Amino acid sequence: MSSSPAPALPAPAPDPAATPRKAASRSPWRSLRHRGMRWWSLANFVSNAGTWMQLTVQNLLVLQITGSAAATGLSMSVQAAPALFMSLLGGAAVDRWPRKLTAAVSQALLGAIAFTTAVLVAVDRLDMASLMVLAALTGVVATVDAPACALLGNDLVPLDDVPSAIGVGALVHNAGRLAGAALAGVTVGVLGTASAYAANGLSFLFVAAVIPFLRPAPGAAPVIPAQRSAPGRRERGKDMTVRQGLLYFARRPRLVALAAVTGVSAVFGRNYGLTLAVLVTGPLAGGAGSFGTVSTVLAVGGILGAVLGARLHRPSVRLVGILAATGGLLQVAAALSPSLAVLLVLVLPMAVVESVSDTAGTAVLQTDPPAHLRGRVLGVWSSIATVWGLGGPPALGLLMELAGARGALVTGGLVVAGSIGAGLVLRRRRTVTAVTVRTQEGDVTGREALSTAA
Repeated sequence: MSSSPAPALPAPAPDPAATPRKAASRSPWRSLRHRGMRWWSLANFVSNAGTWMQLTVQNLLVLQITGSAAATGLSMSVQAAPALFMSLLGGAAVDRWPRKLTAAVSQALLGAIAFTTAVLVAVDRLDMASLMVLAALTGVVATVDAPACALLGNDLVPLDDVPSAIGVGALVHNAGRLAGAALAGVTVGVLGTASAYAANGLSFLFVAAVIPFLRPAPGAAPVIPAQRSAPGRRERGKDMTVRQGLLYFARRPRLVALAAVTGVSAVFGRNYGLTLAVLVTGPLAGGAGSFGTVSTVLAVGGILGAVLGARLHRPSVRLVGILAATGGLLQVAAALSPSLAVLLVLVLPMAVVESVSDTAGTAVLQTDPPAHLRGRVLGVWSSIATVWGLGGPPALGLLMELAGARGALVTGGLVVAGSIGAGLVLRRRRTVTAVTVRTQEGDVTGREALSTAA
């Protein structure tokens, strides 16, 4: 007598808690797995190439019109000035309006300004007054465009991939710079100066055309602008003020610490285009060719650093500080270099450390605030960074006048490393006060923050 085989029992469903979590990718290119980020990177490359085509010929154009180096500097200051006074309003606009629409409109406006300049150059009607007006308009639009585009790229990828997106953005920026500078000479030589402005205008329109088709990847945090007609309109409107962004920044110890670290590093270090130029052509008795070699090594180090920074998952202000202090000590060693060969050996890690620190700091800055405050936080940061940009080089130049190139580099490096080291020691004795921010729709909740460790 035969017996039928017992029916097979269904396999038990795997327990999610018992299933080992797949290790997160540490590839610096992981953000490019997402289709929207690939298109955004291509658009940024085209835009950066166009921008650097224009910048390559812009100063020469001002010199051609005025014959004055002072006028060239004035035109650059006029374009940078709006970032000092209007960045807070620009950041508030980014928080209040739909981000994709804001970025697309600002790109289209920048394209219109570039096309207007191209026409005026082509018909030989560009004078100093109209150039200053166009420069000021560019600066005003940029106060909205810069935070909108910076945050739009992060909106396309999951939180863990934001450092990769920032690192890829740095690589795209450098690649666009090289391509734009190379194309400028050929384009201007064949088609004239106006062609550089026209090409930049086309690059802005290309970005504006790509933006509507960008789609966030699965897992990306949704960003929903404030609803003006909601029942709690008065309370929500209060949360959307510039003052709210200022208060958040001032009461957030991580952001204040990041500003302090970046500020001291920006003023007393990093200005290698100035300090190393004086060091190479002075104490090391080199020429323009030698400084060109140093600049090339700095560029290579910046690219390597961007790749390494893109591998980060959860950078912190502490990491930014340690990297900045390391850069300060390397700056001291570089100042004591007995020859150009020794300097070149030290310049590469200096650039790598600076680039990784920049990527980590940008990731903290763009992800630490809740979603509805990020534009205003970037606005505060832009105003502060403009102060550093305007005040740092003159202060460093005065220090070099007093202490010489080597003395300025040594002093600056010790100030950077010493102040950051003292800050890390004091931080251990400080009691951290929590900041309470009203949660709004679109904020990331229930997930580990990217920059929770200061």
